[in-house]
Amino acid sequence: MYAVIATGGKQYRVGQGDVIRIEKLEVAPGDEIDFDQVLLVGSGEDVKIGTPLVEGGKVTAKVRAHVRGDKIEIIKFRRRKHHQKRTGHRQDYTEVEITGISG
Repeated sequence: MYAVIATGGKQYRVGQGDVIRIEKLEVAPGDEIDFDQVLLVGSGEDVKIGTPLVEGGKVTAKVRAHVRGDKIEIIKFRRRKHHQKRTGHRQDYTEVEITGISG
């Protein structure tokens, strides 16, 4: 069984036991969290598509950890102008493990 959920402005296809990284949530590690914005639930040939959400669809997950992604370096350079600017960015993520899908 799999589902498509929406969280943090993005959509994720998840299945039972999957570990995904989503946008940071203010939840303590080890806590359970429910995603109620379920867009699609499927199991083999049987697929339920929501308009826009599936009625009674729910995905439960356990928060594993809060992590930071790899550093992305941004370099702005203008040739022959003695201009060079470097900055960096590290995105915060929440790592969750999918424990149940219903719908």
